[in-house]
Amino acid sequence: MMDNRLNSVEEKRKENLTNLYQQDSEGKEDIKHLYDITANQIYSTPYIVNKALPYVDAKLSVVNPFILLDIGGATTDIHYSKDLVVDDNIVTENEYDRLVFKKLGVYKSKQSLIFAAQSNEFVYELLMHLKVTENIYEEQCDKATKVLMQLAIFLVLCKISHYRKAYINLKLLAVNSIVITGGVTKVLSLDEVEDIIAFFYKKILGSEHKPAAVMDSNYNIWTLGAEGEAICQ
Repeated sequence: MMDNRLNSVEEKRKENLTNLYQQDSEGKEDIKHLYDITANQIYSTPYIVNKALPYVDAKLSVVNPFILLDIGGATTDIHYSKDLVVDDNIVTENEYDRLVFKKLGVYKSKQSLIFAAQSNEFVYELLMHLKVTENIYEEQCDKATKVLMQLAIFLVLCKISHYRKAYINLKLLAVNSIVITGGVTKVLSLDEVEDIIAFFYKKILGSEHKPAAVMDSNYNIWTLGAEGEAICQ
């Protein structure tokens, strides 16, 4: 979106992208009836969570800089400060940005998550570390769900590291806290999350650095984001 001087129109672009995302979102039929009772925009979860980032340290015990992982059934989303981007080629006025990985969900995107895991050369060692085999992909139990959640954390960290040259690479060795929100907080314990983070840093980055894991178990961040958006309106 640009004006007649070819300057970027940030708010208009955000509005259009939000509308496009909403049209493509999982379960959109479930919220369709809400438009009959409100004139407000119904924002996507990644949008609202991203709005909360400037206020996270007031609600949770985090040490800057931090990244936030929102892991659910359909997608895995990562939110980060622009200061952490290795090559800053992002045109935006926002202090924080986000990426949505539509193929790294645990339920609706389960098969694509498994495919991504099978394509990652380090996942075999990770499964050994977790004391399971690839048979866990076919199982329907709490243990299998836990492993898929742990794989989602590992895979998304790989995607933003130097291991996989993607849209962005983050300075992960500078990160002091990794905030976890979404459905994953109802499945994994703090110890299980910290175990995966430590495995990633040691195996992929060759570092003993261990960012603190912070669990947003009560979805406080989502509430913060919604409140922040309401104030802006």
